[in-house]
Amino acid sequence: MSELHRTHVLGILLASKRSRTGSVWVCFREVGSTPHRRTSLKTSSKSRGSAYVSRMELRPFLMCFALCVVYATSKPTEKKDRVHHDELLSNREHDDAENFDYDHEAFLGQEEAKTFDQLTPEESKERLGMLVERIDEDKDGFVTVEEMKKWIKHAQKRWIYEDVDRQWKSHDLNGDNVVSWEEYKNATYGYILDDPEPDDGFSYRQMMSRDERRFKMADQDNDMKANKEEFTAFLHPEEYDHMKDIVVLETMEDIDKNGDGLIDLDEYIGDMYNQENDATEPEWVKTEREQFSEFRDKNKDGKMDKEETRDWILPNDYDHAEAEAKHLVYESDADKDGQLTKNEIVDKYDLFVGSQATDFGEALTRHDEF
Repeated sequence: MSELHRTHVLGILLASKRSRTGSVWVCFREVGSTPHRRTSLKTSSKSRGSAYVSRMELRPFLMCFALCVVYATSKPTEKKDRVHHDELLSNREHDDAENFDYDHEAFLGQEEAKTFDQLTPEESKERLGMLVERIDEDKDGFVTVEEMKKWIKHAQKRWIYEDVDRQWKSHDLNGDNVVSWEEYKNATYGYILDDPEPDDGFSYRQMMSRDERRFKMADQDNDMKANKEEFTAFLHPEEYDHMKDIVVLETMEDIDKNGDGLIDLDEYIGDMYNQENDATEPEWVKTEREQFSEFRDKNKDGKMDKEETRDWILPNDYDHAEAEAKHLVYESDADKDGQLTKNEIVDKYDLFVGSQATDFGEALTRHDEF
């Protein structure tokens, strides 16, 4: 059995059944992938290993398990945030009169924008032209605002696709270019279901049922087999509109301790803060109590229902990618027809990538991207 799978199985033992930040998954996220990485902190993941686990192999990890339980139940030093926000496209100021650094990072991704400092203008134009052909999804010779927006979102979410690629290799066991539910179930749970259920109320079978429910939601053709896009939606449901209901449902199940299908104030605060024996709450907890009463509980019945929970964790944020896509098209659209040709983009290469200071990074140096 691989080291990755040992840590994965231990991750199952440690699960607090939460699908966002603040759960114990953070302890193991850097080491091995778990089924709950899908909506947890945005850290890099590694692929799973073998599905076969023995009780003997788990024993060396029990001490680590105990330490993580202490960590999980101790009072947090920072507020847990379950809200899904679109991240900024760049930390740089957007001032085209000064430079195009913001546009470069928005178009290519922040990390990749650091890697092309050595490119000449000719190299930048050539590689940008190659990239345009990929952005033009329908191959009609034009890049629309929608296609530009989709590309920007892809560039900003590249870590997600890399995560999916790693996990795909260890779940598509028969190499048929789909991951069936049986393949995922066997690789994720294996023989651990033969072990007795823990005494703390956590159930492997309940977790598996929850995974199966999410898998079915992602499986849009209902064949219990996930293609790459469906598997991405399964692992990262917060990125897909048709998966938003499952994100809300899982969040409510995590927080709703009395099982009434609603989130009251005590459950809301208890998910963020373990008061223990302290008589004085931090100021941020008091603020959250006020936020719950004034803004979260919109109908003032003392609880959050499904729609109120959705408004809380999935707010309608300003769409930075759409704004940047419109900006790039407007600035490059020489004939003002609302869409861009390859020549129009390449002619404004310094806006998109510049020279001696551009991105593309792996997107332009890996041959499999083109």
